[in-house]
Amino acid sequence: MGAPHRYSFVRLAGFDQVVLETGEDIAGLQDLDLKLWAALACPAKGLDFDARTLELLDTDGDGRIRHPEVIAAVNWTLSLLKDPASLLQGRDELPLSAVREDTPEGKALASSCRRVLAGLGKEKAEAISVSDTSAMAAAFFAMPLNGDGIVTEKSADTPALASAIGDIVSVIEPDLDRSGLPGLTHEKCDQFFADATDYLFWRKKAESDPGRLLPFGKNTEEAYAAFIEVRDKAEDFFTRCRLAGFDPKAVEALNGGAERYAALAAADLSKMPAELSSLPLAPVSAGAALPLSEAVNPAWAGRMKAFTAKVATPFLGSAKNITENQWRAICTAFAPYEAWLAEKPGAHLEKLTPSRVDALVSGGFAMQIRDLIEADRALAPEAEALLAVEKLARFHRYLFEFLQNFVNFKAFYTRKQKAAFQAGTLFLDGRACRLCVSVADAAKHAALADRSGIYLVYCDCTRKGGTEKRSVAAAFTDGDAERLMVGRNGVFFDRNGNDWDATVVKIVDHPMSIRQAVWAPYKRIARLISDQIKKMAQAREKAVEQKSTAAVEKAGAEAPGKTPKDSFDAGRFAGIFAAIGLALGAIGTAVASMVSGFLNLSWYQMPLMILGIMLLISGPSVVLAWLALRRRNLGPLLDANGWAVNTRARISTAFARSLTSLATIPRGSRKAGSDPYGAAPTPWWMIALLLLAIAAAAASYYLTR
Repeated sequence: MGAPHRYSFVRLAGFDQVVLETGEDIAGLQDLDLKLWAALACPAKGLDFDARTLELLDTDGDGRIRHPEVIAAVNWTLSLLKDPASLLQGRDELPLSAVREDTPEGKALASSCRRVLAGLGKEKAEAISVSDTSAMAAAFFAMPLNGDGIVTEKSADTPALASAIGDIVSVIEPDLDRSGLPGLTHEKCDQFFADATDYLFWRKKAESDPGRLLPFGKNTEEAYAAFIEVRDKAEDFFTRCRLAGFDPKAVEALNGGAERYAALAAADLSKMPAELSSLPLAPVSAGAALPLSEAVNPAWAGRMKAFTAKVATPFLGSAKNITENQWRAICTAFAPYEAWLAEKPGAHLEKLTPSRVDALVSGGFAMQIRDLIEADRALAPEAEALLAVEKLARFHRYLFEFLQNFVNFKAFYTRKQKAAFQAGTLFLDGRACRLCVSVADAAKHAALADRSGIYLVYCDCTRKGGTEKRSVAAAFTDGDAERLMVGRNGVFFDRNGNDWDATVVKIVDHPMSIRQAVWAPYKRIARLISDQIKKMAQAREKAVEQKSTAAVEKAGAEAPGKTPKDSFDAGRFAGIFAAIGLALGAIGTAVASMVSGFLNLSWYQMPLMILGIMLLISGPSVVLAWLALRRRNLGPLLDANGWAVNTRARISTAFARSLTSLATIPRGSRKAGSDPYGAAPTPWWMIALLLLAIAAAAASYYLTR
């Protein structure tokens, strides 16, 4: 046993990642400690990666690609290639000279490659491409027999057999053939004919004893349906009649009572409300018979008419009422038929007529379909060989790229290409967000992605002029969140360059940048002051309005010429003005003390004082943001999409800035003119005058000390 392969590692974004740069690195993956893999599993769908390659990697078809499946793919691919390093190139074409022919499997696969090329008219070609294998696979899989053990209508060699397969497929849950058409496997074929045989035997059971099992002859099915419609309601009626015989005082309540009828009187009875339907089927009294037409609850009149025509009249003759004993006789007559129905096998076969089911069973179609399936299975080796060629060609092209999204996250952290989980770029609020992932359910995704510590904006995206829809979560990793809100619109560009209209539907709030944290306290204070001023102004406006209204109403109520009782109280207003003056004086004194204290500082102490105040205000916010930004982690964002991220995939501050681009004017650009509608600039002479006043005050203070 040779020495274990020595790997190289590189530290990207704060964690060590294995370097895959040689064929030996790929060949030694099976011995790499599992704890050093960036991911252990990922979804087989929803990634911006070659879909067919993901499907081939997902060998068990469970929708997830796991570590053992990746190792198996690597080992299988390398067993067929002469040089593992050829995977590093990721070429669309697989040279035939690169395939090993010193093993039976390699020799057979090389021969299959040449047959595929010959089938495409490329007998002299020295390489086979992914498109070659796709074209040949598509042509072979579209054939009537393609080696998957599933036959469709197109597989049949006669119209009768094709019709039989079509009928069978219509009543079972079919399997999909490689061509994409519904078809039959050996198991589904056997199951159908077993069910059909039982079904025909069950029907013949009724034909052998029609007098007991079919009390209404060929009309029994319709009669039973009409009987079932009213059975429970009729049972309710006769039970109420027996209860009325037990206690005559209950008759009014058993008929519904005056209160229920009073409520109905105010309703629209033309629509037969549920309350009307819940009343008794007919007037209840001790020993009463059930009327068939007259005095029947209007909500049940139609169903009673059908019952009379299909059950009562054929069974009793022209009767106007049914006694309870006659009702019991009808129930007894239907009992054997009901028991026979309960034994019915293969209910799904009723989509076909009994005669068609009999024709399928007796027509020898079971053997013909089985023979057809065996003929399809005989092509399995050829199909497997073709699949192996396609698999090797795709793994030769895409496997190394996949490893850089699974074993390590080089595709994401080196920024030379987009990672498989990056869905595209969102342009919103003057920013381009490159870390966007597709999501199926924003609320469910956000529940776990919130732990990533990343500011996330969820958008619903639609294509113009189409019905296509998708949802993405975009990471905002630079700038501020002041203008981000639910309902804002942007544009999302997918990996293929298609543009989508994007609307913000959900936001997961986290610190975005240090710059945002520095100014956040001041913005909060400004918003608080603005809100308080707004509230005070609204309250003052409301108070003035109320006083004005009261004054007008009072003036209108007083008699003309009458002197108002209230008069101007000069003393009271003098007190108010004095209080206001004292408050303004106190504020002025406090401001003067602060200014005086500031001016008492040495010139070099003044900027330090300003920085200290800013640090006092912004410091806690900056520290909290710094700690939060250091915890930003890609893992939960991907885990919420079905990944099993095996490391703390940090997003450092420097790397985060590269994921979100801010709007900047290109270097070397020229600004033409000034904004004619912008805010008027403050005149320089006013600024100079203010500075001179401050300097004069400072000089006067120092000279008079």
